Amino acid sequence: MNIVCPACGATNRVPDERLHNAPVCGRCKGALMATHPVELDDAHLSAFIAGTGLPVLVDFWADWCAPCKMMAPHFAQAAEQLPLMRFVKVDTEANPQASARNQIRSIPTLILYRGGK
Repeated sequence: MNIVCPACGATNRVPDERLHNAPVCGRCKGALMATHPVELDDAHLSAFIAGTGLPVLVDFWADWCAPCKMMAPHFAQAAEQLPLMRFVKVDTEANPQASARNQIRSIPTLILYRGGK
């Protein structure tokens, strides 16, 4: 299975049976299976979704959004409890292109991607 490194963006091939063994990136040696949400920007979001073989749940949020702040601890808790799903946060204020590309009209918005779609 292909896993994109959240730190450097390198695509790593990891055998399915080794996903639970804390695999590390071949390029930067960072952890591939983060147990916390990963913050991504416009430049890295599409490649991360397309290159990762696991389901990716993206939280589109903003700092001024009270419901976003209330949901954040629950999103982080879900990331800890579901290790075979990637959890990503995208700040809509700092990344307007990602918001427009995904047709985000209100926040918080969660979008689940599987197989890059």
